[in-house]
Amino acid sequence: MLTQMKKAQELGADLVEIRVDFLKNFSPRQNLEVLIKQSPLPTLITYRPKWEGGEYDGQESKRQEALRLAIELGSDFVDVELKVAQGFFSSIQGKKPEKVKIIVSSHNYESTPSIEEIGELVARIQATGADIVKIATTALDITDNARMFHVLVHSQVPMIGLVMGERGLMSRILTAKYGGFLTFGSIEAGIVSAPGQPTIKDLLDLYNLRLIGSDTKIHGVIGNPIGHSKSPHLYNAAFKSVGFNGIYLPLLVDNVANYISTYSSPDFVGYSYTIPHKEDGLKCCDEVDPIAQAIGAISCMIRRPTDGKLMGYNVDYLGAIGAIEEALRGSNGTPPSVSPLAGKLFVVMGAGGAGKALAYGGYEKGARVVVANRTYEKAKELASKVGGQAMTLAELKDFHPEEGMILANTTSVGMKPRIEDTPLPKEALKHYSLVFDAIYTPKLTRLLREAQECGATIVYGTEMFINQAFVQFERFTGLPAPKQLIRDVLARNT
Repeated sequence: MLTQMKKAQELGADLVEIRVDFLKNFSPRQNLEVLIKQSPLPTLITYRPKWEGGEYDGQESKRQEALRLAIELGSDFVDVELKVAQGFFSSIQGKKPEKVKIIVSSHNYESTPSIEEIGELVARIQATGADIVKIATTALDITDNARMFHVLVHSQVPMIGLVMGERGLMSRILTAKYGGFLTFGSIEAGIVSAPGQPTIKDLLDLYNLRLIGSDTKIHGVIGNPIGHSKSPHLYNAAFKSVGFNGIYLPLLVDNVANYISTYSSPDFVGYSYTIPHKEDGLKCCDEVDPIAQAIGAISCMIRRPTDGKLMGYNVDYLGAIGAIEEALRGSNGTPPSVSPLAGKLFVVMGAGGAGKALAYGGYEKGARVVVANRTYEKAKELASKVGGQAMTLAELKDFHPEEGMILANTTSVGMKPRIEDTPLPKEALKHYSLVFDAIYTPKLTRLLREAQECGATIVYGTEMFINQAFVQFERFTGLPAPKQLIRDVLARNT
């Protein structure tokens, strides 16, 4: 524990929580003396019992005795559970040094109650004589965080208010905006004291926690799953580099309409949309750019500052088509006035949001478009909009009316963690002169590797990603994108 405390200090922590219930052979007097006196940082002693989600399973009187000892030894903070707080306070009879603060905590591992119920809980905790109120709930949906923010921002006492689980991540970062007393970070990834906890490094270096204030503007990427997204790395670094007061979060959203109606304050200003929410995002816009309307999907949503209206755009096709054209130009020297895609047979795999964007982009540039999708109906619907041909993915492996075709994969086949999958067998790739894969985790997918082995030019998903990141950054901030910085950050993170 002492070694880890030093590590926490090096990583930039202000305070360490010492979970003595995790110690195998805990002897209170000896151990607490060492831990409290030798800690390089202020200490918070927590001795969490099994009945509150901790590890301690012994006599309650012994546990409370150890907490009283921690107070006596001068730990800066001691955590006591609400269920026993009343008794605990009467047992110390006001004999507590001024500098020792008592946190009274309540943990709900099932759900997040209503605003009224959380408010009542705050009042009950305050009534015990707590110096600091701590309430941790569990997110079943990302909208649960909003109830915690509401209580936090109105709390008259120092309060720790966090929502656990992957859908609660935003609460651990935005607590800095809504006036929370502290947030917890783990020393290393995966070794957490509660579900959904980010690392100290992520809090400070990825999310720039120290720069977040009550006027920080919120942006994020809306998707499901979302853990793999590199967008937060790019935008947070870019915001910081130009001094823009914004934060960009990964938002694990189950229902877009619920999310948008819950977070309707002017501080929630801009979103990127990814799988599977690009079509649902479009339905939530007040106004939609004609190109996004034609594609039937958005990739970017901005809250217009003048009237709060939600504007939808699709910048995917700009990113992807631009990257494909650049690679084709490099290999065949078409004059700049003509798109190198003009007249080419352009095969798009997938008919979701990104598939629509690429099919539409190819059509705009004069390519002959073919749409291949798992279900023929969706392929046919999209192909008819771009005057193209439709087929199933299964049929595509035997399709080669000509050589030198262009292939774009927009399905999620081959994405991390299933990196050994590929949407098209290697044998079929020899008929293509260029292959693009929208997946960027991993950067070199099996599809791209095999296309390269067949002699095709390959275009990484990172190129589409980077081009549309420049456009979105400018929409979010109104400032020119720091392009080299964005490229460097992406290179470091893929």
